[in-house]
Amino acid sequence: MILVTGASGALGGLVLHRLAAGGAPVVGGTRAPGNSSARQVDFDRPETLRSAFAGVDVLVLVSAGFAEDDVVLARHGAAVDAAASAGVRHVVYTSLAGSGERLSIALAHRWTEARLGGAPFHVTVLRNGLYAELLAGIVLAGAEQAAATGVFAAPWGAGRLAVVAREDLADVAARVAAQSDADLAGGARSRHAGRTYELEGVTAVSGADVAAILSAGVGRPVRYQPVSLADVRAALSAGGAEPYQVAHTISMFANLGAGLLDRRDSDLPALLDIEPRPVRDLLAEAVAALTAAPGSGARG
Repeated sequence: MILVTGASGALGGLVLHRLAAGGAPVVGGTRAPGNSSARQVDFDRPETLRSAFAGVDVLVLVSAGFAEDDVVLARHGAAVDAAASAGVRHVVYTSLAGSGERLSIALAHRWTEARLGGAPFHVTVLRNGLYAELLAGIVLAGAEQAAATGVFAAPWGAGRLAVVAREDLADVAARVAAQSDADLAGGARSRHAGRTYELEGVTAVSGADVAAILSAGVGRPVRYQPVSLADVRAALSAGGAEPYQVAHTISMFANLGAGLLDRRDSDLPALLDIEPRPVRDLLAEAVAALTAAPGSGARG
């Protein structure tokens, strides 16, 4: 049996749906299952984890939250300990792509990979690239300003950001989990055991690319204008973001501006049955949906 943690979240929910649709024996794990058939998996209550993982052969461990590092380490450490205690045979962990090695969020992921490496079960690490949906949020946040001023202002410098559709990452996770469960059921070691897959985005997008997408969406020429990290930090803090959120966001933009988040070699195409979803199309669709919404001020 397969258990997917974070089943009420965006990535975990997609993975669970794909596994269930494919006929795999799967159950979701979530903090508050309510009346659903999901199991209670609350990483902040470690005592819930061992019973939640009982009878599980393959655990899809979706990274447990955007939080302070000590909180994430405690969550992941408790999950690894509980999986070992419950007799889980294989863990598939959603980590961070190699291009993000210098991001502040990398620490918790690399620590977790090392902790999993010392556990008594087999492990597959899925090093996920940054989500296209994250980039879409940044683009949409600037759409109204772009419509009003013809400017997309962002702290990208001259860098480019390689992103990947969350649905592609869910497809890979579901495939790896289902194949691992089938291998174990047949008495074999999973074909994915001991593997680390780099799931980088295959398309990188610049500030100028985003401006071009916005131009088409808002119906007027839009140019890209770099802004400073200091200005972004001040805006985030003034907007009520938590300190760790400010730090992680600034880290991402700093790496982007330094040219460190461009595309790299990726295992993504080989693990998908189809070509990776076109990132620029996803962004264009998001902008089109926003500008078509009633009352939207994003089209001039």
